[in-house]
Amino acid sequence: MKKIMLAVTALFVVILSACSSSTSTSTNTASPSAAPAASAGAGTAAPAAVKTPRVAFVYIGVPGDGGWTYEHDQGRLMMEKELGIKATTVENIPEGPDAERVFEELAQKNDIVIGTSFGYMDPMYAVAQKHPNVIFLHATGYKTLPNMATYMGREYQSAYLVGIAAGKVTKNNHIGYVGAFPIPEVIYTINAFTLGAQSVNPNIDVQVVWSNTWFDPATEKQAAISLLDKGVDVLAAYQDSPASIQAAAERKVWGIGNDSDMGRFAPDTYISNPKWNWGPYYVQAVKSVMDGTWKTGAYFGSMKDGITDIAPMGKNVPADVKALVEQKRTEMLNGSLDVFQGPIVDQDGKTRVEAGKKMTDDEILSTTWFVKGIKGVIPK
Repeated sequence: MKKIMLAVTALFVVILSACSSSTSTSTNTASPSAAPAASAGAGTAAPAAVKTPRVAFVYIGVPGDGGWTYEHDQGRLMMEKELGIKATTVENIPEGPDAERVFEELAQKNDIVIGTSFGYMDPMYAVAQKHPNVIFLHATGYKTLPNMATYMGREYQSAYLVGIAAGKVTKNNHIGYVGAFPIPEVIYTINAFTLGAQSVNPNIDVQVVWSNTWFDPATEKQAAISLLDKGVDVLAAYQDSPASIQAAAERKVWGIGNDSDMGRFAPDTYISNPKWNWGPYYVQAVKSVMDGTWKTGAYFGSMKDGITDIAPMGKNVPADVKALVEQKRTEMLNGSLDVFQGPIVDQDGKTRVEAGKKMTDDEILSTTWFVKGIKGVIPK
């Protein structure tokens, strides 16, 4: 399955990104850089406007995954509808040489090429240098060129809100979380979830185990069961499959999914989950190419931009919990609530964010530590 290079953890701190890779049947989420990295050919002019651009999407999985790729495909459909463009899609493309071959073929036939997996970064970068008149958009990476940009969203905002709900409904104060890979993107999302739960229930703890997968239902269910066996009464997960919330439902335990609305998989015990909405970005990016205003760089969208939000709350979530989450969502949208505002203390009791200060994007995107209250180890 995913081939995550944990040896490059230190690199994440420098590049402000997160990493993942996959086989041809996996899905992928990863983290962006907060600002464009220094790139070769920075003085080269960006591609000219194209009235009706030919657009191609490269997916690491299939839209039927119900998660990461599904939401990117929904974004494609929104872009097509609003701009009157029919895009090409290529599915199940593994990272590495195959991806570079696909990007090369698409670059010869399209004006915009979009890759939705972190592991596409180097293949895309290599091809982009050979096709300066083609625009490349890369989800979650950190390498840019005059004709290659990156994009990602602040899903941690949604995770905080879902954490509030988890903190309100737990009865025994023990929450479980199945993490995908120990990379900054997943770590800071778990931190945000925990901080949200602690904001309404300071007595909770969040127990974390790692599945080391993005889409492997069998493995993810076993990881979920390991937490359920420890007695957690709320279970969250950071993978594309609904395996964890289905395992929770079997034990009649509250469940929280990821990426897309997963309520249909466990309707009686579902709380909510962070949800992506890539459509606004795809519409804006392609439209800017059409009118000649496109510029390279690193996009880090927020809930206010509509890139991320929470899925509808489950039918059995108490009304007062739903109301509280909506109140905090409003505060987040108007800027009065910041997820990573201090004081924030880590597992070891070290103050990471002083009172009155906020984490910068650089600090968020290079997070390699857990907040106080999380029980679990981040492998080195």
